[in-house]
Amino acid sequence: MTRRRAILSGSTFEERIGYARAVVDGDRVHVSGTTGFDYATMTISDDVVEQAEQCLRNVAAALAEAGCGFADVVRVRYLLPDREDFEPCWPVLRRCFGEVRPAATMMVCGLADPRMKIEIEVEARRAGPEG
Repeated sequence: MTRRRAILSGSTFEERIGYARAVVDGDRVHVSGTTGFDYATMTISDDVVEQAEQCLRNVAAALAEAGCGFADVVRVRYLLPDREDFEPCWPVLRRCFGEVRPAATMMVCGLADPRMKIEIEVEARRAGPEG
């Protein structure tokens, strides 16, 4: 039987909107679109690179709670309101995914809050149902 478990980060958005930061479903981990908010303080930098770094810290925390890490990521999606902001983030993204080489997509779209400059969503596979 597949075990499904929700992982919450403490973001006020999760409670207000009704979603989990991540869902573990057997060996699969689905991390919701994650922005550059520091969930402890609910603050966000004006700088896209700093936001990307915070996104990845938030994603890493969700993956760790799910029993995996960046090495287990098989799919990543980048969402940005401004395509010009993507290239400055490449060095930060490469640090996490350069060796892993997950399937990736970048989309230009509006985000929920005008302060958000990047959102990152990942899917990962764990070694087994228990991690």
